[in-house]
Amino acid sequence: MQPPQKIVERSGIKEAMTVMELGCGPGTYTIDIARAVGDRGRVYAVDIQKAMIDKLEKKLKRSENRDVRNVIPKVANAYELPLPEDCLDSAVMICVLQEIPDRQRALGEVYRVLRPHGVLAVSEWAVDPDYPLRRTTKRICEQAGFRPKESRGNLFHYTLQFEK
Repeated sequence: MQPPQKIVERSGIKEAMTVMELGCGPGTYTIDIARAVGDRGRVYAVDIQKAMIDKLEKKLKRSENRDVRNVIPKVANAYELPLPEDCLDSAVMICVLQEIPDRQRALGEVYRVLRPHGVLAVSEWAVDPDYPLRRTTKRICEQAGFRPKESRGNLFHYTLQFEK
């Protein structure tokens, strides 16, 4: 799979941006995303499982991560994001879209919280048992109203960017 920094760079994330990582789990990529947006940016790390958010919070307290102060952990499901309309520059989903039973409803929520021309980046990795082909992810996101922006990767891993 692409290194987290490359996923972040290809997601169009720049300093001072407001980003949501949906399905952040224990924060495997959250720290890299937070560093990529810089001190002036914010990262909402959202996961449905409180245990995952607890692990992320422990990770953030580690000495090597004490410089990261721009992560806002949130326990929430993808169908009711605790964010106002049009508040995010970017949303990132890494190996999570296929885990959500009602993908259209979840993508509708992501669409709601993204600003006009906001970017959704969906990354998938073939070692994930729920790995979808690129065309499947593209179709699902287009059905939710997103416009394709950029595609990178190969059969084994890819990142697709979509614009609101």
